[in-house]
Amino acid sequence: MTVATHVKATRQDWLSAALAQLTETGADQVKILNLAARLSVSRSSFYWYFKSREELLSALLDHWEAQNPAAFIAQSEAPAETIGEAVCNVFRCVVNPALFDTSLDFAVRDWARRDAAVRAKLDAADQRVLAALAQMFARFDYPKAEAFTRARVLFYMQLGYNSAELNEPMETRLEAIPHYLLAFTGREPDQHAITEFRAYARAVTGDPP
Repeated sequence: MTVATHVKATRQDWLSAALAQLTETGADQVKILNLAARLSVSRSSFYWYFKSREELLSALLDHWEAQNPAAFIAQSEAPAETIGEAVCNVFRCVVNPALFDTSLDFAVRDWARRDAAVRAKLDAADQRVLAALAQMFARFDYPKAEAFTRARVLFYMQLGYNSAELNEPMETRLEAIPHYLLAFTGREPDQHAITEFRAYARAVTGDPP
């Protein structure tokens, strides 16, 4: 797939092409020649914006970090009156690709299996997410150990759910929200939070109410 066709590609064009290549074929195929072909430009223009392929790969990681881990952290810190509402705020990452890019996350985690530096950056980002989620539970009076454990369950379940590629209808997932909240929080589900999240998810995905 060609990302753009320009006489002169911009830095964002190169980055967008690299992101598409990364998610479609993996980091090994993020090569200047491949990207130039996608953009229908000479590879020489690449060097107007990046000193090397390594600098581009670093920019891809920075983009992932500024989007996916940052989204989990921001949503965990969003105002909430109950733990149910707080968890539903985090759920927004899972249904809104503008907040969390699942394909990009898959690609980065696959990349990390073969690159120690990427693995280190991924692990550090995951630890920041877990710390933010644990603090979210702590705000609602969960003991420290329990808050950390529930944070791990919530985060790793979301990653695993995406990896499982269940492809279930959104409505099926939304029907299960009260049960997920009970499992994640150990407290009675917050009906107001459930209603608000269902409305949000349907608006984002375009599903009818």
